[in-house]
Amino acid sequence: MSQNKIKVLIVDDSALVRDILKKGLSADPGIEVVGTAPDAYAARDKIVELRPNVLTLDIEMPRMDGLEFLKKLMPQYPLPVVIVSSLTQKGKKITFEALENGAVDFVTKPSSDVARGLSQMMMELRTKIKIASTANVSHWKSKRSELRQTIGYAPKALAESTDKVIAIGASTGGTEAITRVLIKLPLNIPGIVIVQHMPPVFTKMFADRLNELCSIEVKEAKSGDRILPGTALLAPGELHMKVIRSGGHYQVVCQEGEKVNGHRPSVDVLFDSVAENVGPNAYGVILTGMGNDGAAGMRRMKMAGAKNIAQDEASCVVYGMPKSAIEQNAADIILPLENIAAGIINHL
Repeated sequence: MSQNKIKVLIVDDSALVRDILKKGLSADPGIEVVGTAPDAYAARDKIVELRPNVLTLDIEMPRMDGLEFLKKLMPQYPLPVVIVSSLTQKGKKITFEALENGAVDFVTKPSSDVARGLSQMMMELRTKIKIASTANVSHWKSKRSELRQTIGYAPKALAESTDKVIAIGASTGGTEAITRVLIKLPLNIPGIVIVQHMPPVFTKMFADRLNELCSIEVKEAKSGDRILPGTALLAPGELHMKVIRSGGHYQVVCQEGEKVNGHRPSVDVLFDSVAENVGPNAYGVILTGMGNDGAAGMRRMKMAGAKNIAQDEASCVVYGMPKSAIEQNAADIILPLENIAAGIINHL
């Protein structure tokens, strides 16, 4: 086998699913399935033996579910993991918790029109495995406890700011990155708008989870929501979000539309609207993610007078989006993830 192939270990309690995934992934010349495992215990041994580059992980398994396995795996042996889940209500919840605990991404098993759905799922899985193989998850070994330690911390005071808007964009690895930024922001921070590439349902779960952890209020946005100090609005899955000016305040519009850079919601759509309607009163932040969504929009924000921050390569799970923004000279400052909240406050 070519040494350049991505070595994948498949973990699923169903022999049929393991066989389907193995055949589907092996059809890609860039992927080598080095082994399969029916449960977490067998997976643990095969990880040590086979040294895969990427793990595909079922979450609803006997003996030890995928989430518990992930929690044990990442601090000891950080490895890019793509969750393969069902979209039952329980499956949605555990999948979201898996993203919080180190999974790079997920795909869903088809529930209807299985023949067609399976083909689409395998295409998506092959793509996400290739992205995951480039992911940097090494920080989970040394930093797993940091999030718990910083929950509830936020600076108490910030000079009063009005008519400012902070716009944040992220993709792969963004759930953790956004959390680490928002939990450090004070209650009187200017209003925040966020695009994280996620499907519907998961954006609501993510917003609710952030709202539990942060000093500020976080909610999934809906059209007409005002952008207020101490509040963050997260774009809903499958809808673009734009910032508009209405009288003396800013508000958001959430609407359907063609995908931009392959995404809906798109960071570029948000950033373009911020450049047009907020201009020099805006602050842009671009975090970890695959591709270049947000780079052009951030450049337009800078040209309109905004101050912009990009996450540095070392702290990114995937460096694509910040790298593109930096290459387009769109960022004023480049910071590690742990310093971005302070960077925002210092700008203000």
